[in-house]
Amino acid sequence: MAVAPTIEEVRDLRTMLDPWLLRTPVIRCRNLEHALDTDAEIWGKLEFLQQTGTFKPRGALSVALGLTAAQRTAGITAVSAGNHAIAAAFAARAVGASAKVVMMKTANPARIAAAESFGADVVTCDNVHEAFTTVEEIRDIEGRFLIHPFEGEQVAAGTATVGLEICEQIDKFDMLICPVGGGGLCAGISSAVKQLNPECAIFGVEPAGANSMQLSFQTGKPQHLAGVDTIADSLGAPFALPYSFELCRQNVEDIVLVSDDDMRKAMGILFREMKFALEPACAASTAAIAGPLKDTIRGKKVVLVFCGSNIDHNTYLDQAILD
Repeated sequence: MAVAPTIEEVRDLRTMLDPWLLRTPVIRCRNLEHALDTDAEIWGKLEFLQQTGTFKPRGALSVALGLTAAQRTAGITAVSAGNHAIAAAFAARAVGASAKVVMMKTANPARIAAAESFGADVVTCDNVHEAFTTVEEIRDIEGRFLIHPFEGEQVAAGTATVGLEICEQIDKFDMLICPVGGGGLCAGISSAVKQLNPECAIFGVEPAGANSMQLSFQTGKPQHLAGVDTIADSLGAPFALPYSFELCRQNVEDIVLVSDDDMRKAMGILFREMKFALEPACAASTAAIAGPLKDTIRGKKVVLVFCGSNIDHNTYLDQAILD
């Protein structure tokens, strides 16, 4: 059975991360409550205000700070639709290492530019499966340390700092809703929250076109997808892996699915009501409480994890339903 990082370990790690990262705010989303016509008390963890625009530096920097001198000299590599690549480049620069990151050719140009702005050499691939193969080749041939986008104890410890902060920032809450791609964010947050607030019900949210974690829950073991089809590319992991899957299975009540249109509509709601211009992945938690979890949240104090905002103006206008 996978063993989660202890709260003491998470607290110590957050102290280590403090010189580079932010303790992002939690706010009451009263306008969202009104727009959804719910008696739920809705709070949002604004992790899209984190360095690089997403939660990803928490895990990437957690790994990078543990590199040996030789590993830093060799440099790091990473694979990502964009956000993890940016975070890995950020983490590499923080510890004085070089970065070569692998991204899909369909990645948003703004994300590629962001990774390059932190000094990364960017390699592009045709699809996510090719990208994972390529990053492993870079690791093996160049000797670079692979910072995985969602799997591993240090990654989970990094994302657990989000859960720790939530529990420190607001009083006891009944539910927490977290977007799920590969599961690294949900694994870390859920493990910390369950230690500090064991009565909290935690739900993960996946795109219907990238439901590897939902299938893994159904079968009881990590599953691979033949393909991924969603506008929420940040949640488009093609498979689940053992450690993050086990932590999610231990701590998460269920995984619910939302469609691309659900996320598009949620992007519009968040812009109108909260003035947040967010990427589809970040709107997934809102899509869940507007759809499959609408009845479940009634009368509850609910925390939504807002995971990232790396989207350019034109793509946002193309994806969000703003009417």
